[in-house]
Amino acid sequence: MKIVAAKAILKANDQLAGENRERFTSERVFGINLVGSPGCGKTTLLEGLFRRLQGRLVPAVIEGDIAGQIDAERMASIGVPVVQINTDGMCHLDASMIAAAADGFEYGVIDTLWIENVGNLVCTAGYDLGEHLRIVALSVPEGDDKLVKYPAIFQRSHALVITKIDLLPYSNFDVARARGDMRRLAPQAQVFEVSALHGDGLDALADWLVQKRQTELG
Repeated sequence: MKIVAAKAILKANDQLAGENRERFTSERVFGINLVGSPGCGKTTLLEGLFRRLQGRLVPAVIEGDIAGQIDAERMASIGVPVVQINTDGMCHLDASMIAAAADGFEYGVIDTLWIENVGNLVCTAGYDLGEHLRIVALSVPEGDDKLVKYPAIFQRSHALVITKIDLLPYSNFDVARARGDMRRLAPQAQVFEVSALHGDGLDALADWLVQKRQTELG
């Protein structure tokens, strides 16, 4: 009986992720891995951000879902180049999937590649995809306890975006608690509070993204 350790699988993934990152860097494309639970508002966040970033960054998107292409269709409808990955049951994307999907874009035109990962706070934490930046979205309806329950995904992220803040009056979500837990788990991470539907907080996030790309790629 042959036993393959998970550590060996992750090592192979990390090697390929490094190759993805080198490719993106050489193409001057800033890679962003957007993670979060199903329904936390990742796609709506992208739609709002792309409006704010128009004329500043040129995005493309890799959409990861277990099945379907609803989110990819939303991206295509606003004119954003998109490649859909259906994982057929897998709860996360990996670096090999990204390497294959990345061939579907016209480099020299885009300068930012967003990876909207499969909705999951567990499996997505362990897989480097070759991104330069990882952002975790947490919606107000999910509750402020998720950072304590699922620390790895938050520890490994460069920013926390608290989404759907327009619902705060109807929730017991404690923003101060979420901010404090993120500061403990990832002291250098930024925290943003946004309502993508109403536009609150998107300008600050957009400005930060432009600055991060400039810092990473010059």
